[in-house]
Amino acid sequence: MITAPAAVSRQEQRQARGPEGNERLTAATGTVLLVLFAVQGLTILSLTRLLTVHFFVGLLLTGPVALKIGSTGYRAYRYYTGAPAYRRQGTPALPLRLLGPMVVLLSTAVLATGITLALLGRSEPASQVLFLHKASFYLWLLAMGLHVLVHLWRLPGLLGSELRRDAVAGRGRRWGLLAAALCTGLLVALAGVHLVNGWR
Repeated sequence: MITAPAAVSRQEQRQARGPEGNERLTAATGTVLLVLFAVQGLTILSLTRLLTVHFFVGLLLTGPVALKIGSTGYRAYRYYTGAPAYRRQGTPALPLRLLGPMVVLLSTAVLATGITLALLGRSEPASQVLFLHKASFYLWLLAMGLHVLVHLWRLPGLLGSELRRDAVAGRGRRWGLLAAALCTGLLVALAGVHLVNGWR
C-alpha cells in the first residue's frame, strides 16, 4: 500500500517529467517536419514534374504541423497557468518568444493558402491566393531558418535520450501522438491529392 507522502512524491515526479516529455515530443515532431520540409523543398526545384508530390507532401504536413503547434502551445499554456514544473523550467529568451508565434502564423498561412489553391484549381481567384502562398512561403523560410538554427543543435541529444530505455515516462503516448499525426496527415493527403488535376 502506498503511503500518502509516497503518493505525493510520485505525483510530483510525474509532473516534473511533464516539461521534459513535452520537449521530447516537440523535438521528435520537429525532426519529422524537417524531413518532410526537405522533400517539399526539393519538389519546388521542378514543380512541373513533381507537382503531385508537392501536393501530397503539402497535405501530409497538416498532421505533424498541427501536433507541433499543439505541443508548443501546451507548454506555453502550462507555464502561464502556473504549473510548477513548467514555471521552474522558465521561458525561452525574448527573441525566441517573439519568433515562435511568427513561425506558427506563417506555417499556418503557407498550409492554408496551399490547401485553398488545391481547392480552387486554375482560376482567377487562385492567382491572388498564389501570390499570398508565395509571399508567406518566403517569409516562413526566413523565420523557419532562424528557428532551426537555434534549436537544431539540441535535437540529437533529445532524440537520443528518447530512444534510450531510461526515457522519461510517457514515451508510448508521445510516439502514439506522432504516429496519429502522421496518419491524419496521410489520410488528408490521400483524400486530397487528386486535386492536383485542377492544376495540370
